[in-house]
Parts: sequence; structure tokens; C-alpha cells
Amino acid sequence: MYNHINKLVASLLLVVFSASAHYEDSEVNTMDPYDMVEAVANRTFDRFHHDIDIIKTNPDHLKVIVSDELMPYIDYKYASYKVMGTYLKKTTKDQRERFVTAFQGYLISTYAQAFTEYTDQKVKFAPPADFTHEKMVNVNVQIVEPGRPPIKLQFRVRRLKDDSWKAFDLVAEGVSLLASKSSEISNLIRQKGIDTVILDLEQRTQGHIIRDPKGKKV
Repeated sequence: MYNHINKLVASLLLVVFSASAHYEDSEVNTMDPYDMVEAVANRTFDRFHHDIDIIKTNPDHLKVIVSDELMPYIDYKYASYKVMGTYLKKTTKDQRERFVTAFQGYLISTYAQAFTEYTDQKVKFAPPADFTHEKMVNVNVQIVEPGRPPIKLQFRVRRLKDDSWKAFDLVAEGVSLLASKSSEISNLIRQKGIDTVILDLEQRTQGHIIRDPKGKKV
């Protein structure tokens, strides 16, 4: 149902996090959106390398890593509401809470699966810009691989009420993944209802992480 989007999210996130790893412990400065994106990338992949033996035995441990290192800096509630779109106002408080939880789990599973396909592309972060008076910023990134044109990405990050920042969307070559999911999930809500979509997301969350069947290294 979400296969095309999943593959795009997986490949792009995996490239950024793997290529950004510095193999060192770094603090995450959530008051600076540019520093935050790089620091989260470093910490997430450092954890991946530290726990590699556990991952080889139990690939589901990747969900733990994503939950611990990545999700605290993703505004999944905001993204969930955006995904529901016009149907948000038609849902009950209980439905909204269940959808947010299910969507969070869906993102964790999606990102965890991404780490099973580690590659060695390089990443270039654009210089930071002044964000003093901004409510949202785009952290521009280029993925560089020999023999291919660079892939242009934008991590969309929003300022919260306490002036800290969280990411909520990834734009790849001008295509917003959040907008893509909004369109797809909104259609499913219209066709099947919010409760059915929640159940579907929950089922995907419960699925196991599968290592590459062709025997690629995790």
C-alpha cells in the first residue's frame, strides 16, 4: 500500500544517516535546526555501529535504535495531523490519538527497515542560514555518488513554542514525502474509514524487520 513511498524514504534516509556518521558521541542542539539534523544523523548511525552484533542476531533491534535516537527529533504528531488532512476535524479525540500512535510506529518501522540496506554514498550539507526570525527552515542536502547526478534533498524543520526545532518532512527533488503520504492516506481514509487505516498502520508496525534476502551486510 505504501511500498513506493517506503522505498523512497528508506533509500534517502539511509544515505543521509550513513554518510553523515562521524563515529563519535555528539550532543544534539535542538535550538539550531542545522546542527540538529547533522547531530541526529551522527548519533543514529553511531548507535547502529555500536549495536551491530545485536542487530545481526535480532534485526528488530533497529526499531529500538530508531525510537531512541531518531524519533525524539521528529514531530510525528504534527506530521500525523498533516497526513490526515481535512479528515482531522472529522475524527474523535480517541481516533486522533490512536492514529498518531499508529503513524509513529509506522515511521519507526519504515526507518528501521531502511537501515538493513546500508550503502556508502556521500553527503554534503549546505551552509546554515540565519533562522532567527524563521518559523520553518529547510536544511538542504546533496547526496553524491560517482557517475550519477547529485540528489537534492531538503529536511523541513519547524520551530516549536519553546524555540526548539523538530523535523517533520523530507523533500526529495522537489517532491514532499509528507504530501505524498497525505494524498495516499487521505484516499484510504475516504475509502475505508479512519479506523481501518489505523489498524493497517498498527499491523505494519508489528511486522518484523527483514534483513536483505540477497545477503547484504546490515
